[in-house]
Amino acid sequence: MEGPQSFERGAVRCRGGACLLGKRLRRVCGLFLVVQAAGQAVVGGAGRDWDEYLGDPGRSHYSELRQIHRHNVHRLKVAWVYRSGDARTNPPSQIQCNPLVVEGVLYGTSPGLKLFALDAASGRELWRFDPVAAGLPGTDGGINRGVALWKDGTRARLFYIAGPWLLCVDARTGRLVPEFGREGRVDLRDDLGRDARNLYVAGTSPPALYEDLVIVPVRVGEGPEPAAPGHVRAYDARTGRLVWRFHTIPQPGEPGHETWPPDAWRHVGGANCWAGMAVDSRRGIVFVPTGSATYDFWGGDRIGENLYANCLLALDARTGRLLWHFQFVHHDLWDRDLPAPPTLCTVRRNGRLIEAVAQVTKSGHVFVFDRLTGRSLFPVEERPVPASDLPGESAWPTQPFPLRPAPFARQLFTYSEITDRSPAAHRTVLDRFARLRPHVPFQPPSREGTIILPGFDGGAEWGGAAVDPGGVLYVNANEMPWVLTMVEVPAPGSGAVPDGPSLYLQICAACHGTDRKGRTAHGQEVPPLLEIGRKLDRHGFLQLLETGRGGMPSFAFLTPEQKAALADHLLGTGEAASPPAPIRRSATPVHALGRVPFVSTGYHRWLDPDGYPAIKPPWGTLTAIDLNTGEFRWQIPLGEYPELIARGVPPTGTENYGGPLVTAGDLLFIAATRDQKFRAFDRRNGRLLWETRLPAGGYATPATYQVNGRQFVVIACGGGKMGTPAGDAYVAFALPEAD
Repeated sequence: MEGPQSFERGAVRCRGGACLLGKRLRRVCGLFLVVQAAGQAVVGGAGRDWDEYLGDPGRSHYSELRQIHRHNVHRLKVAWVYRSGDARTNPPSQIQCNPLVVEGVLYGTSPGLKLFALDAASGRELWRFDPVAAGLPGTDGGINRGVALWKDGTRARLFYIAGPWLLCVDARTGRLVPEFGREGRVDLRDDLGRDARNLYVAGTSPPALYEDLVIVPVRVGEGPEPAAPGHVRAYDARTGRLVWRFHTIPQPGEPGHETWPPDAWRHVGGANCWAGMAVDSRRGIVFVPTGSATYDFWGGDRIGENLYANCLLALDARTGRLLWHFQFVHHDLWDRDLPAPPTLCTVRRNGRLIEAVAQVTKSGHVFVFDRLTGRSLFPVEERPVPASDLPGESAWPTQPFPLRPAPFARQLFTYSEITDRSPAAHRTVLDRFARLRPHVPFQPPSREGTIILPGFDGGAEWGGAAVDPGGVLYVNANEMPWVLTMVEVPAPGSGAVPDGPSLYLQICAACHGTDRKGRTAHGQEVPPLLEIGRKLDRHGFLQLLETGRGGMPSFAFLTPEQKAALADHLLGTGEAASPPAPIRRSATPVHALGRVPFVSTGYHRWLDPDGYPAIKPPWGTLTAIDLNTGEFRWQIPLGEYPELIARGVPPTGTENYGGPLVTAGDLLFIAATRDQKFRAFDRRNGRLLWETRLPAGGYATPATYQVNGRQFVVIACGGGKMGTPAGDAYVAFALPEAD
């Protein structure tokens, strides 16, 4: 911890299977926001306004509104549509924002990271803030999932992250607040205790607020290139001054330092919270889920458990002091970041209420802890897992598995799960299946190819889960196998000239592919580079490496010689790109940027020859889990392929992104699916009650609010994922006014 305050770390150490309760599995809490007052359970969640990200500080996704209910939801109509006008097609842009609605004003963000305010009853724009026009580099596109609103008397400030900037905007005027930070902004590359000026640091989720503190999540590099550390920081909401910092990669003398090599804190990056946080406002605790340390898929330079990567941290919100932690993956080699904010809840156990916090994972599990102590409320087993055979790697020998509830996504891809959609599809998948490593959970990355199921995007993804006051958790999930294949970094060329093919493989191939054909990485469509010379001249290419753009990070850390070598490799000496160089094997692995001798060939969904998942359906699901008993209430496929429905195939579910909204009207609203539909289900039994097609995919979590006595449900329709077209719309639905 650095800054004007100091703290002592490590009140409770609770890693892996150390925090267990009994042998029986009774797992309660999942995500329903309830607080105990005067011996009664008082339901939290949103009311007339939707004034916090995902509904409330505990991220319950729950609203007490009930004007729209299961008996009249079929009458919903479009109330208004707002278009921001700044969608992009190449690569396609997205909107993942869960907007705020406060006192009749909706605050949201556009595909171009513009912040706007709308009349929430009509969709009329009130003001718009453009960070590019404000002269902020690195803000011309990317991902934003929401904003935070802070009030102090008559003052109201909006905090959101665009590129590397934490921005403070006056909620009434749409202008930067000059007394915050440096003319309304804080550079998130600062205050990390390490020079991150030329490294990738950005934000996709909104800050968490506690009293007068703005606690920021960040995204950092995840590849074998140099990456910034993911330390958690809190800033003064009035001044922008750093108040505290928690080292997620502990420094000498701090608890957890012994779980890394002695000098890892100087060079290892990651262990960051990108998914967002939850806050117990009454107790002053912020709950922080962290991701993996870098490099995602080879950790020979960070041998050990690697605290506090892949952890749920409970921090004193005023000081940053560690109260307790739990590590979900030791020495992560599978990009098993915690993908969504935790949710606070109160569970009933043996007639007693326990205040708890629950966390969903990419692996398709739910873990539940006592909010104060970090004690697991259900048994967790540390089970042996396979060792790695990559030279220099040492996978951790055990990993934690909760015993209840059952996983909400399949855990094994066996022969019996191979698609039978057609004989040809089955044969093709079977042929590859026979050549890959046999699938077991936590099979380490390999040269042959390792099956990842649930895939890199979950299981649970950043949309997270909702919970109702009865303790039923609702979570959507992907059931898509991916394949992780490692290759050795080729030896650099002779002499002092940097080797372009080696550099490409190390810092570009994971996203753009070893074949340069592009693919989906980190949920974003990545363009091919085979003909980049037709789009960019040498000057433009070098400038792109320097600044980054949209979802592409800056590679300003490269030396001029390395940048030139990449340009030579991809552009050649003329206008056309040179052909991809073959992957070479070296007797002595060398890493031109430092430490990593093996890299991934990219993020590969495993699809059959017709583009459908290689596994039998369902490919996407929606599950209701009673967290008082640990039993499933229901599980259904989520989404459909119209062409398969036309052939008489039952709904298969589709890949899906964005979370659910649950209301007191016994409804669950969710978009998320590849088929670009918005649906309402009866939350009691999963029965579909209403659906409509959106102007673009709704890959965001909806919100609901009430203005002038009328309830609205709004969803951002940004498209741009899973090959669907990009969009720029927010669509609000309501009952006809006569109702």
